[in-house]
Amino acid sequence: MGQRKAGPKRRSECPLNASVEMLGDRWSLLIIRDIMLRGFRSYKQFLESYEGIATNILANRLHILQASGILTTRHDPLDGRKLIYALTRKGIDLAPVLTELVLWAAAHEKTGNQPLVRLMQKDKSRFLAEIRERWKKGAVYERLITERRKARATRPG
Repeated sequence: MGQRKAGPKRRSECPLNASVEMLGDRWSLLIIRDIMLRGFRSYKQFLESYEGIATNILANRLHILQASGILTTRHDPLDGRKLIYALTRKGIDLAPVLTELVLWAAAHEKTGNQPLVRLMQKDKSRFLAEIRERWKKGAVYERLITERRKARATRPG
């Protein structure tokens, strides 16, 4: 487990309340899903998701997720005006929670994406390990990009 830091003032000290205050709407969970499972990284990709989030809601949820330490941002190395979104360690730790939500919904509701559900059901531990491995590779890539940018910035002129 990661170290706990003091967060915003909450309605109660209940751990479920803290979770709901950070993630308590469908849009936040869908944004996390899109990063975790679909590899989305840009604002434009989130807007194009098939659930159809409004721009003002997307901007608000991205801000909340970043302020909650679930997402991090950096400038796109190809276009410095754009931001790239990524899950933090705290964010990737939600993978088992999202997996259980998917499996719960598939067991109790008529849902789509049965190949994903079957993959999760077949070997949940392996599925989660692959999610975490993709996240680690992304984190390594992000560090390399940052180091290259710093090296270029410090090169004599």
